[in-house]
This record gives sequence, C-alpha cells and structure tokens, in this order.
Amino acid sequence: MIRALFAGRRWTSLRLRLMVVFGLVALTAAVSASGIAYWLNREAVLTRTQDAALGDFRQEMQNRAAALPGDPTPEELQRTAELMAGSSPGYSVLLVDEKPDGRRVVGSAGPDAFELSDVPSSLQQAVNDRQKVTAANDAQYHVYWQRTKPGGNPYLVGGTRIVGGGPTGYMYKSLAQERDDLNSLAWSLGIATALALLGSALLAQAAATTVLRPVQRLGEAARRLGEGELDTRLDVSGTDELADLSHTFNKTAEALEKKVADMSAREESSRRFVADMSHELRTPLTALTAVTEVLEEEIEDLDPMIAPAVALVVSETRRLNVLVENLMEVTRFDAGTARLVVDDVDVADQVTACIDARAWLDAVELDAARGIMVRLDPRRLDVILANLIGNALKHGGSPVRVSIRTEAGAEGDTLVIAVKDNGPGIPAEVLPHVFDRFYKASASRPKSDGSGLGLSIAMENAHIHGGDITAENAPGGGALFTLRLPVPPLGEAGAR
Repeated sequence: MIRALFAGRRWTSLRLRLMVVFGLVALTAAVSASGIAYWLNREAVLTRTQDAALGDFRQEMQNRAAALPGDPTPEELQRTAELMAGSSPGYSVLLVDEKPDGRRVVGSAGPDAFELSDVPSSLQQAVNDRQKVTAANDAQYHVYWQRTKPGGNPYLVGGTRIVGGGPTGYMYKSLAQERDDLNSLAWSLGIATALALLGSALLAQAAATTVLRPVQRLGEAARRLGEGELDTRLDVSGTDELADLSHTFNKTAEALEKKVADMSAREESSRRFVADMSHELRTPLTALTAVTEVLEEEIEDLDPMIAPAVALVVSETRRLNVLVENLMEVTRFDAGTARLVVDDVDVADQVTACIDARAWLDAVELDAARGIMVRLDPRRLDVILANLIGNALKHGGSPVRVSIRTEAGAEGDTLVIAVKDNGPGIPAEVLPHVFDRFYKASASRPKSDGSGLGLSIAMENAHIHGGDITAENAPGGGALFTLRLPVPPLGEAGAR
C-alpha cells in the first residue's frame, strides 16, 4: 500500500513532501509516546515486582531467620531457607552464617540454583556494612538490592542481615516473566507505531488531495492562460485562502483579457491606419514620381538657382516611395498576409542579378559556386540581399564580400549567405538592435537616407522562409551579416 501511495511521485513533488512531513511528525509522535509508555510501564512493572519480593523477603527474615538460635546448625539454616522459599512469591533464598572459626554454614532453597558466588561482591559488601545508628538511621543493617543478568537472564538479587546477630540472608528472583511481558508490550507499541505511520500516510494523502487539487486546477488554468486562452476562469467554492487565490486569479485573467483585447484593437487600428495611409499615399506619389522624372530629365536646363531644389525634390520623392513600399511590406507581415511564391533558383545567378541591377559589381566581391539550386521566393531573396549588401556599402565601405555555401545538418541542408564589409564594425551597444524597426545607430543623425526598416524587412523575409539572419563583428574587422535558409527538396513551384 505504501508503494502505491508513493508510485510515480517525484522527490520534488509537493504532495510527496507533504506526505513525508506528515509521516515524520506521526513517527516522531508515535515513537515518543511509545517510548514514554514503555519506560513508564517498565518502571512500574519492575518496581511492583521488586517491592513485593523485597518486602516479603524482609518480613520472612524478621519472622523466621531472626528466630534461629545464635549458632544455628546447617539443618536449621536449610529448614528455615526452605520455609522462607516456600512462602515467598517465587524467589530463592540463601542463608549464610559465619562461625567464629571462619567457617560458613549455608542453607539454600527455591526454584533457582543459588550460591553465594551469584551475589555481586558490591552487594555483599553493602549488606555486611554496619551502619551507625543516628536520629536519621535507626538500624544497623538495611535491605539492599541489585538487578543482574547472569547468562543473559534478568534477576533481582537482594540481601540483608539480622540486627543484633544472626545469619545473612539473600534472595534471588527471576525477572524472566516481567521481561517477556515488557517484550510483548514493546511489540504492541511497535505495531501501534507502524499503524500510526500508515494512518498518517493515508491522512497525508487525503490532505494532499484536498489541498493540492485546487492548486493543480490553478496551475492548469495558468498554463492555458499562458497559451493564449484568455477566457480561462476557475470555479470558486469556499471561503479559505485557496478560494481567495482563485478569486485573484479570475480577476487577473479578466484584467489581462481586457488589456490584451484593448492592445489588439489598438494594434489593429494602427496597422489599418498605416495600410490605409500607405495606399492613400501611393496615388499622389505616383503623380509626384512622374513629375520628378520629367524634372530630373530637364534639370540641366533649369535655372542654377532652382536646380538644387529640384534635385532635393527628386531625392526626397524617391525616399518617400521607398518608405511607403516598406510600410506596405511591414503591414503585410504584421497582418499575416505575406506569402511566398517559391521557385527553383540558382542562388549564384540570383545574387549576381541583384548586384548587377543596382550597379554594385565594382564594389562587391562574390564567392559562390554555380549550380547551387534552392527552392525559395526569388523576389524576397532579392529584397534580403539588397538590404544586406546596400547596408554594408553604405555603413561599412567597399569592397563588400558575399560568400555562398551550403551546410549539412541533422535536419537537412542549410543555405548560408555571408555578407562582410570592410568598415569599423558595429558598436556593441548597437548590435542587439540592428534588426529593430526604425532604429538608427546615431541619435545625432535622425535624418538619413534610410528609413530604419530595411534590416527589419530582411529579417521578416528570412523568417517567412523558415530561416534567420545574424549580425556580428568579424574577427578581422568589419560587420558580418549571415543569412541562413533551410534547403527544401526541389520540386514544382508554388505559393505558400
């Protein structure tokens, strides 16, 4: 049964610890109570047996041994010892008389073979020691006793002398019956202790079940709440501390649900606002772009006082176009509407096309083998490469080295594209934020050619492929951006 109670319990389990504490408390209480009960009963049994035997022995010595003549014969000592042992409550008697010439006359009788050598020498000395009669001591001799274990068996040995002259008497009583009774008592107390321990384990199990069931329900509710089930609530019953805890959990969950709903509504509103604003800006920007293209073609024929303003309008219109496109892209990622249109792509050709389209061939060194075919979205790969290489050229300096390789792993091959520049690297305080939206490394230059969205969009495009981008400082100097994309099996093109 105990094995069943502890089956499947971890040593860190609160239920098991509660049961162990209950068991230790019960065991301590039971052992203490049993020990005290045993000690009290032992003293009571031995004292009662001892007092009865010694009292009877003293009375027999006064009635029979004191009646012997001053110089008793061996027959008289033997007969008196037999009479004393016959009327005694189960003890043996030994009478010893010292003759003037030093001879000893001995008479013994009783259920146990009893000789003077069985009497401890310390007890003999105490019995024969004559006490001085004083106001506090009215007798020269007293009854002395001692418990011994000859051969491992318990005995009570007592002795005294007749005041005024007479034989010395000793009694020898077996305490085997009392020992057996105490052993039976010890076994009973041991069984009672074991039953108390078992009962405490059952009680602890019941208490743990009663106490921990609400805690388990609370833990399960907290897990569901953490998984996003914000409508999770607990049934509250009772008025104890656990009920108060359940009330608090329900109030917290309700407040959290309301706050998340409010935040979701605001986020959706902000997302919708950005999308609507981007859509609304596209029409006038299209017109502005057409006008700026015309102005740019005629800029050499314009008045030198007007040409710089026209150039500024052309530049800022392009920046605004890029910003609107980036905002549209970010909005699609946030709304979850971004989709992949995958195809089988030669990565080296794709990287070369990206560099060539932006006239970066003179500033970029490409280290890539032809024929690395990967199934991915070529448009999104182009966006990632344009952002990484453009960022390296703008902030790091040329030449920028782009290397392409594949790595084998336990879960399949991985495409690795590394972009390294020759700049001073990325400051340590900036490194954790390079992929944050609208983050710019220099607060003193809030206005720059970039929108602060390029690397963030590159990261989102990597994630939609199931990959990732890391940024670090290369050991030899310069910043190193590494794109890792899983390599799925080649197959028919599609969208996801």
